Amino acid sequence: MVPIQYKDETTIPVAILADLFKNALGDSITLVAVIIVSISAIMSIVAKLLPTKFSEDSFLGSVFNVSWFWTIVRMAGMIFIIFAAYEIGLEQVYSGATGGMILGDLMPSLVAVFLIASFLLPLLLNYGLLEFIGSLFKKIMRPIFTLPGRSTVDNLASWLGDGTIGVLLTSRQYEEGYYTKREAAVIGTTFSVVSITFTIVVVEQVELMHMFLPMYLTILAAGLVAAIIMPRIPPLSKIPDTYYTDEKGFDESIPEGYNSFTWGYKQAVERAEKSPGVSGFLKEGTKNAMDMWFGVLPVVMAIGTLGLIVAEETLFFTWIGAPFVPILEFLQIPEAQAAAETILVGFTDMFLPALMITDVTSEMTRFIIAALSVTQLVYLSEVGGVLLASKVPVNFWRLVIIFLLRTLITLPIIILIAHMLF
Repeated sequence: MVPIQYKDETTIPVAILADLFKNALGDSITLVAVIIVSISAIMSIVAKLLPTKFSEDSFLGSVFNVSWFWTIVRMAGMIFIIFAAYEIGLEQVYSGATGGMILGDLMPSLVAVFLIASFLLPLLLNYGLLEFIGSLFKKIMRPIFTLPGRSTVDNLASWLGDGTIGVLLTSRQYEEGYYTKREAAVIGTTFSVVSITFTIVVVEQVELMHMFLPMYLTILAAGLVAAIIMPRIPPLSKIPDTYYTDEKGFDESIPEGYNSFTWGYKQAVERAEKSPGVSGFLKEGTKNAMDMWFGVLPVVMAIGTLGLIVAEETLFFTWIGAPFVPILEFLQIPEAQAAAETILVGFTDMFLPALMITDVTSEMTRFIIAALSVTQLVYLSEVGGVLLASKVPVNFWRLVIIFLLRTLITLPIIILIAHMLF
């Protein structure tokens, strides 16, 4: 997750490994995505027809025995991905701006990242790093963000690595009883920001690479303000502080005779001693990969495609963006009409605003929209879809409200900084 220089660009080792995997498979990686999504849908139907063979306690049951709602979503994902792969059926589904974009641009990355991250995540989870970091950062995370210290690793995994990796890590910790429902929801919807590498792609799209550092600092500032405010207001503040498991949860108190460093070190060593061997590591990595591949890819394909169809084929986002026009004009934002149309479209896919704002001549407007699209965080074609498919306790309407609140909180901060810069 640590940014490094590789082939004259800044990236992270996980992204390098994922790219190597993608390059090794070449064009066939899209076929792999089609097969994965199709297996997910078919096996979910089989699990519904033969529930005794797929008990929720079993390895396959935990992956395929889902509710009818998610079974239908997986079936929709299979239909959409087949339409997109073979350009059959409805053009609105397989178009290069909708399902074709999800399959061609997003699915290969998710297939690769999920595989690599699934086998690397146990190294973060099982060998003491969370216990050590958690003890050190408890005094910062709890009062400022209302979160346990161990969430620091999740948050860094998202900001430096990838939002989907952060969601996977958060969901795992929540299922194991380390986070309450509220804490898991806060982490998933507040810190699962797209990675530095994806931010670079957005900045390149709006032709502002010469402004990358001030833009990323702006994103950090707006994101931190949102991270302080969001856990303290509904809907996140109304989620109960109860655990996924029956156990009480993780005790972060430091006993007498220890300080943050020594207690964290002691816990880390004890955790490492209990960690699984090579076979356990491989088994957990395989289950992680199956959960993400069969659980998340169909959801991203289905919900992401539907969202993009609404954005491309209707005036819905133009209508709901209309109230922002007078606000942006009052705040002296150039080309306010074009900017307003992009403000809420990011809920479907965070790359859409950057695509739609390319023709705007004002650097200030492009700066504001690009920074806002990253700080809004929740978008259905990836992080939103991953959150909905995970065990993190958020539903669709909660995500809508959180997206709107993040927009209202971060937009004024970004505009203020933009006026200082331009």
